[in-house]
Amino acid sequence: MEFDLGFGAGAQHLTVPDRNILAVLTANEVNTDLVGEAEVRRALDNPIGTPRLRDIVRPGEKIAIVTSDMTRPMPTGAVMPALLDELYLAGVRPEDVTLVFALGSHRRHTDEERRRLAGERAWAEIRCMDSDPGDCVHIGVTSRGTPVDIFSPVARAARRICLGNIEFHYFAGYSGGAKAIMPGVSTRAAIQANHSRMVEDTSRAGLLEGNNLRADIEEAASMVGVDFILNVVLSEHKEIIRAVAGDVTEAHREGCRFLDRLYLKPIPRRADIVVVSQGGAPKDLNLYQTQKALDNAKHAVRKGGRIILVGSCREGLGEGVFARWLREAPDAKSMIGRVKTHFELGGHKAAAIAMVLEDADVVLVSELPEETVRSAFLTPAKSAQSAFDDALRHYGPEASVIVMPYGGSTLPCAE
Repeated sequence: MEFDLGFGAGAQHLTVPDRNILAVLTANEVNTDLVGEAEVRRALDNPIGTPRLRDIVRPGEKIAIVTSDMTRPMPTGAVMPALLDELYLAGVRPEDVTLVFALGSHRRHTDEERRRLAGERAWAEIRCMDSDPGDCVHIGVTSRGTPVDIFSPVARAARRICLGNIEFHYFAGYSGGAKAIMPGVSTRAAIQANHSRMVEDTSRAGLLEGNNLRADIEEAASMVGVDFILNVVLSEHKEIIRAVAGDVTEAHREGCRFLDRLYLKPIPRRADIVVVSQGGAPKDLNLYQTQKALDNAKHAVRKGGRIILVGSCREGLGEGVFARWLREAPDAKSMIGRVKTHFELGGHKAAAIAMVLEDADVVLVSELPEETVRSAFLTPAKSAQSAFDDALRHYGPEASVIVMPYGGSTLPCAE
């Protein structure tokens, strides 16, 4: 069987003998009557749990639209025309609307990156800016002890609209919804307090009810106040195939249910070898982001098996603290103990990699220097094919193989 696995803007070719294939995890078939902007407009006309946006906002109100940064595949530019039309129908003036790119703990954008994310129409008509953790308003503290410190233009706006794409998230359950607020436009200290719950058993992909970390995120958003969300689910080729709009929780839950129908993938058993790709840019920009595919792949590999992680990582490791934890660790296991006793944002992803290494070998196919890959306790490989051929020699000609071409999206579930 032939595969072209996303790798930055290109692909890594892979050939796997048919006899070895246990499963290929791609999206399930679902009915999608509308796609793209037409689906976005349908969702705006049929909000869940709220009136239409045009009936919520008022002329003269300052409106903050919070959307994802460049590390997420959220197609902000594709949804903004419909959203702006909806706001203008209510008499909102362009000068009263600000589009905020939620950086969380990520780097700032260049002007060209902001323009590309916003789309030409939004860039021309409204203010577009990055969030700044140094300019925040203290709202309060959640019942779980997380400080709620929110980027000032968002906190002080009369109305807050949150955008996002919904996919599985390795400890928040799902992306989207209230995550635009926490961690999107929060301070590093607030994010650390919330994300320290990642070590809890309930902090895992595909789980919402009983997930204390997710509940903390949603409590923080409720303290700030979110008037409306517009979230999308993307196909494997990054096309909008479902949009949900309305209440920050109710609409998000409906989007999560659709995602389950699309990307939750039962497998007959765990495999000896799992080959997984994030699907290419922008999801494999660095190792910090590519780790998400690795975390989904861990649900598909048997104990003692091997994961071949395919991701360009052309911008390097991707986060300073993450890199420092890898550099300071005498071995991978030490990072698991460290995150339990001294949680540090960025280090949590280093610990997440170490948790996968407890049960499986991990080979990384990337553009990183070999010594950088080894510093992350991973084994470097020059190509997906060479990595697979080596794994097949190790596990034998009858080794079972699962291929995950869009590993950041598909979540394996052993039957």
